[in-house]
Amino acid sequence: MQALWMVLAAFLFASMSVCIKLASAYFNAAELVFYRGLIGIGVLWLLARSQRVVLRTDYPWMHAWRSVIGVTAMGAWFYAIGQLPLATAMTLNYMSSVWIAAFFVGGALLAWRPSPSAPLPALQGPLVLTVLAGFVGVVMVLRPSLDQNQMFAGIVGLLSGMAAAFAYLQVVTLSRVGEPETRTVFFFAVGSTLAGGLATLVMGVSDWPGWSGLWLLPIGILASGGQLCMTRAYASAKTQRGTLVVANLQYSGIVFAALYGMALFGDKTPLLGWVGMALIISSGIAATVLRARAAPGATPAPEE
Repeated sequence: MQALWMVLAAFLFASMSVCIKLASAYFNAAELVFYRGLIGIGVLWLLARSQRVVLRTDYPWMHAWRSVIGVTAMGAWFYAIGQLPLATAMTLNYMSSVWIAAFFVGGALLAWRPSPSAPLPALQGPLVLTVLAGFVGVVMVLRPSLDQNQMFAGIVGLLSGMAAAFAYLQVVTLSRVGEPETRTVFFFAVGSTLAGGLATLVMGVSDWPGWSGLWLLPIGILASGGQLCMTRAYASAKTQRGTLVVANLQYSGIVFAALYGMALFGDKTPLLGWVGMALIISSGIAATVLRARAAPGATPAPEE
């Protein structure tokens, strides 16, 4: 059942990206972040009440840092969605697993001191290969965008995946100190609203487009629904194998995004782009499995 929850979460996040792409014609990325957070606050407040979760926290600065990096990742992703083919933007954001593997390798190598009694840490070779494969996939995915003068948006999308990796690590840290998922996601919504509001003051407020402004509503609702389904998926996975299945099924969102892009926006991805997506997905799955072997019992945390 946990697999179905994750597939549903991936579908909801892909559907959210469709609404973001449509709304980006009328609102800038800062406004989208603001409204997404504002609607999320209402949904998560109701959820916290139903779960009887107290929203007061003893770790405000940890939540603040998680919000800063999470909002950075989300704003970059929203911008990329507005400028790139839907599947391309989704794939670049899902590079977070590959970035985490890169951080894992880098940290291990920095701590390693060459000596006969301290061999190179296990699994570093395979992890390095997954990272390299992931970045080869990025080159393949961005190549079709180069012809459309979308290189800047591609770099922003790639950076959104890097920031999402940092956000993932902070979510793991919050979970280890005992913060419930609902509280963590609630404070992220608060941070999104504050940061998006401040950025909107700098970037400017768009004219209200009339009925088209209603695209903002499903962005917040679908995002909250996706987070809840993803949380349920991880909670239902009682074994490490089940957790790995759930973590890797998140990549089904790329398939949903590709289908949406072709059906709704006429996106056309050449064969090289599809091969690059497949390479990124494969490297992300491999990185997740290898990290689980290196740190048994580690549970991937849901991403926003």
